[in-house]
Amino acid sequence: MGLLPEYFPDLTGFQWDAGNSEKNWLAHDVTQAETEQVFFNRPVLIMPDAAHSQVEVRHYILGRTSTGRRRTVVFTIRESLVRPIMARDMSRRERGLYAEQENAEEAP
Repeated sequence: MGLLPEYFPDLTGFQWDAGNSEKNWLAHDVTQAETEQVFFNRPVLIMPDAAHSQVEVRHYILGRTSTGRRRTVVFTIRESLVRPIMARDMSRRERGLYAEQENAEEAP
């Protein structure tokens, strides 16, 4: 499956800031590869990050890595690229929201 065509049809890849990639690993034990996997695996839940969107529009994506780890990624879009800002384990509240999304997609 592609890079979020149902939400952002023109995305072509990722733009990484070296500081963000290293910060996510050191602070949250999340690799760059795991962060990118969240965007390709389904289901996902995407929400606006209104509290941090003053300079640029930011979003949250809740999803899973290829090994099943539940992750939250804060990102923005620059031109046709996803720019991850922060990645971490889902909070308890986010796990609940994500479980609802998973259940909704599994329902007949």
